[in-house]
Amino acid sequence: MDDYVNKEVVEIDKVIEENQNGAMRRVTTETHPSGPDGSGIRLYGMVAVSFGMLCVLQVALNISHRLESDCLTEERDQQQREKDDFMEKFSNPGWNKFESCWYFVSSERKTWSESRQDCVERGADLVIVNSREKQRFLFALNKRAWIGLTDRETEGSWKWVDGTPLITSYWIIDQPNNGRSVSTFPGEDCVVLRNGQDQPEKTWNDINCAQKHIWICEMCNNNLL
Repeated sequence: MDDYVNKEVVEIDKVIEENQNGAMRRVTTETHPSGPDGSGIRLYGMVAVSFGMLCVLQVALNISHRLESDCLTEERDQQQREKDDFMEKFSNPGWNKFESCWYFVSSERKTWSESRQDCVERGADLVIVNSREKQRFLFALNKRAWIGLTDRETEGSWKWVDGTPLITSYWIIDQPNNGRSVSTFPGEDCVVLRNGQDQPEKTWNDINCAQKHIWICEMCNNNLL
C-alpha cells in the first residue's frame, strides 16, 4: 500500500514539474520570440521609428531656431540702417526738430501739388497740424508756407494729406472763404500759413492751389528716435 501511495506522489510531482517547465518555456518564448513576426521585434521597430522621428523633429527645431535668429539679426540690421539714414538726412542744414518730428522749410516757391511732391521725394509730406503746440511752433517760423490741408476732393470737407479729417482748426477770421472775395483766383482749396499775424492760433488761409509759395515738410519716425 505504501509503495502505491509513493508511486502516486511521484507521478503527481512529475506532472507539476512538467507543467512548471512548460510555463517557463512559454514565458521565455513570448518574451524572446525567435520568429521575425514576434512582438519583441515589433517593439524594437517602434522604438527605432520613434527615435528617428525625434531626431527629425530636433533637426527641424534647430533649423527653425536658426532661421528665427537670422531673421531677428536681419531686422535689427535693417532698423539700424534706417536709423543711420534717418539721422544722416536730418543732420543736413534745413531740417529743424520739434518734439518727435523733423521739419524742412523750403527756400523756393512751388504750387501746392509740386510742394507736396518735393516733400514725398524727401521721404516726408506736407506738415499736418494736429496740436496747439505744433501750431505755435509753426507760427514762430513766421513763414507764408503751404501746409498739408486741402478740400480739393470735396468742397468744404477739409482733409490732411494722410486722409484724416480736419478736427481742430486755426483759421484767420472769415476764413476759409473759397476765394469769394478774390475773383482772379476762383476756388481756394489749399491752405497756407499767413505770416505777420499777431495771434498764433489764427494763421490759416485758404488760397488757390496753383499759387506758388514756400512749403513745410514734416517727417515723424518715432521708432527711430
